[in-house]
Amino acid sequence: MRRRSFYLLIFILALFGFALWSIVPINTKLLGPGGLRLGLDLRGGSQLLYEADLSMKDPDVTDAEAMASVIDKIQRRVDQYGAAEPVIQKLGTDRILVQLPGVEDIGEAISLIGKTALLDFREQKFDAHGNPVLDDQGNWVFEDEPARAEGRDGQERELTGIYLKRASVDFDTVKGAVVVIEWDSEGGYLFEKITERNLNKPLAIFLDDEMISAPTVRSVITAATPGLIEGHFTMSEAEGLAIQLNSGALDLPLTIIDQRDVDASLGADSIRQSMLAAAIGIILLFLFVLLYYRLPGLMACFALGIYGVLLLATFNLFSSNITLTLPGIAAAILSLGMAVDANILIFERIKEELRRGRSLGAAVEAGFNHAWTAIRDSNITTFIACLILFWLGGTFGAFMVRGFALTLFIGVALSMFTAIIITRTFLRLIVSSRLVTNPAAFGVKI
Repeated sequence: MRRRSFYLLIFILALFGFALWSIVPINTKLLGPGGLRLGLDLRGGSQLLYEADLSMKDPDVTDAEAMASVIDKIQRRVDQYGAAEPVIQKLGTDRILVQLPGVEDIGEAISLIGKTALLDFREQKFDAHGNPVLDDQGNWVFEDEPARAEGRDGQERELTGIYLKRASVDFDTVKGAVVVIEWDSEGGYLFEKITERNLNKPLAIFLDDEMISAPTVRSVITAATPGLIEGHFTMSEAEGLAIQLNSGALDLPLTIIDQRDVDASLGADSIRQSMLAAAIGIILLFLFVLLYYRLPGLMACFALGIYGVLLLATFNLFSSNITLTLPGIAAAILSLGMAVDANILIFERIKEELRRGRSLGAAVEAGFNHAWTAIRDSNITTFIACLILFWLGGTFGAFMVRGFALTLFIGVALSMFTAIIITRTFLRLIVSSRLVTNPAAFGVKI
């Protein structure tokens, strides 16, 4: 038994050392650019709530499929934009919640997500005498429909963004930021035909029925030659347009029904106040277990210290999948209290056995064995509650509820490990070494 406890102690110390190495220094390992993912309530950012017009969907597509397609395209746009830890969730049947931590320009977020980015090219309109049609301001007028050409199979088709292979951003010393478009084989064939018949004529580029530029075709653009979209863009505008083109047109019109900015200072205050509350609670907790349970309380303090390091290391290890929110911090503190609760159940059982006249070794083993069923049942109940909260949070789009449930689940699992394995190992080694033989060290007067 003593040898087994000694091996467990080596394992615990090695695990603690690895966990400590993975999070120190905290400012760079946990709070740095590649550290913990902070939710909108802690980091600040933009939140948008959209309502989709399902009456405009393809009749052959179900409501769920249309919404899934829109969410997928929004996800691709946000991913290409580079927003960190976005939350994109369906609410009800026709609403989409988009949370972008760290994105302070809500107007830019709206422009990126909401536009459909339907690209097409339109030819110049001529009157019956072959003269260009001009509007009241003397500007050229272009056709209302996209330019058409005969495809490889002999069928006439409109040249739109559905044939787009890739869009990227380039910088021209004369034209400034431009968007480079590459067509697939069919799109390139159509584009070549259209530029061939519009040589030395303007060819307008429309995005969502809005003309952004009308360059003159100076040469036939073959299928192997990329085209350029120029419109006096800034670099950020060109990048946003390229993202929208690459992600494709949204399948449904979206209407913003709620938008809000979350100040990053609110998140900083929340973290600071949470840390202060946690520090006060931990100090009071350690004082209680030390004064009331004495030696076992001291072992519990060591075990809880290891628990805290393991919890932070777990968050750091799975930082790409765990988003820390204010409810998540509350769950972590709650799980710490549950870890103490497990130790208290064990220590009270040990005290009962000592009062019955058992030896220290026998009392420690009996205390852990008798307390195990209560700890197991209470924690299983908590696990079930966490699973239900996690499922409900995903169903109704309450991501903070999911964060609370996930953090609490991890914390309770670690609390079981620290109470049953770490604290037990410490007490076994102390009792077997006979460093302490007086029951008074366990808070019992006999």
